[in-house]
Amino acid sequence: MTQTPAPSAPVHWKVVIDAGDPHAQADFWAAALGYVVEDNSALIGKLLAAGAVPEEAVVEHHGRHAFRDLVAVRQPDDPVDENSGTGLGRRLLFQRVPEPKTVKNRLHLDLHPGEGRREAEVARLEELGASVQRQVREPSGAWTVMLDPEGNEFCVH
Repeated sequence: MTQTPAPSAPVHWKVVIDAGDPHAQADFWAAALGYVVEDNSALIGKLLAAGAVPEEAVVEHHGRHAFRDLVAVRQPDDPVDENSGTGLGRRLLFQRVPEPKTVKNRLHLDLHPGEGRREAEVARLEELGASVQRQVREPSGAWTVMLDPEGNEFCVH
C-alpha cells in the first residue's frame, strides 16, 4: 500500500526588492500599499549594546534606529514579532545593492484598488513619486504600467 505524504505546512515568505535607497523605497511602497515601515529599533538597540552590529550598519530613519541596508514594510493587520519588530505576514523587504536597475523586472506587483478607482490611484501614486510608463487596453482588460521611484515596473488594474 502506498503511503500518502503528510501535507506540509505553508511556507512563510516575503518579497525582496533590490534598491539603491531602501528607506526611500520602503516609504514609497508603504504609502502606495497602505502598509507600515517596520520598526526594528528595539532589536537594533539590543544588537548595538551587545556589540553584535557596528554603528555604521545603522541609520536614523523616522526618528528611530534602522538597519542601513535593509528595511521592510508590512501589512498593518498582520502579526508582528514584538522582540524584533519583524512582521510575520505579508511583507516587502528592500535591500541595498550597489548597482542600478538595468533591465525589465522578471517579477512585479499588481495593485487592484477596486472597480472604477484606477485613474485616481494612478494619480495618487504619481504624487508619491511613481510615473506612468504606458496604458494597456486589451480584450482581457485594461491597466496602467507604472514605475516606482527607482524604475521598477508595477501595474495598476
